[in-house]
Formats: sequence, C-alpha cells, structure tokens
Amino acid sequence: MESDSNKRAKESALRERRYAIRYPFTADAQMLELKSGIRVSGVTSDLSPGGCFVCTRRLLEVGARVRGTLTHNGRKVEMLAVVRVLKTRVGMGLEFLDLDPNSQATLLAWIEALPKSRLIDAE
Repeated sequence: MESDSNKRAKESALRERRYAIRYPFTADAQMLELKSGIRVSGVTSDLSPGGCFVCTRRLLEVGARVRGTLTHNGRKVEMLAVVRVLKTRVGMGLEFLDLDPNSQATLLAWIEALPKSRLIDAE
C-alpha cells in the first residue's frame, strides 16, 4: 500500500505539470471505464482545455482510461481521458487524451464564454 508521503509527492508533481488554467464549470459527466466496463456519473467542478475534475461518489483507479461525455446546456463534449488524481469522497481529476474536432470546438467555446474573473489557482 502506498504511503501518504508518496501520495503527496505524486500529487505535488502533478500540480507542477499542470499547464492550463482551470475555470469553475458545471457539466453533467457520464463515463465508461474501458477495461472493466464500469459506468460512473457525476458533475464537473472545473474545466480546462486539458482536463476536468468530476465530483462523483464512485472512484476509478488512477491510470484508468475512460470514454466519456460532458453535457452542458444541451451541448456535448465526447472524450477519451485518463484518471490522474483521486480525492476520496470528492471525485477524480481527468486528463483529456483525445477529443474529436467538434468536441474540441465546443470545449473551447465553453471556456471562452466564461468570465475571466472565474480563474481557479492552479495551486
């Protein structure tokens, strides 16, 4: 089992690698874990061009690959993503691996429409 200090070191390394500004953003999230077929649903709490955080009761493993859909105001973003961070009783951070051009355009339109004062510190 991994020690708390090792977990904190990995999370710190991830924070240092984060390259995109995150914005508070709420979208419904539906995900399918590709290896096991487990379905998970939740709601995003933040969004960036490179990923999002999904608040959900059911957590997948770090490294799990998911095919998912984010839905906001009737528009959808379909993605292939990997779980990068877990926060017990809160949710999981996803890194987008692949978005088709339409989904990429929708994602960028969502971000562009947000007030720029809603920036979340990348920690």
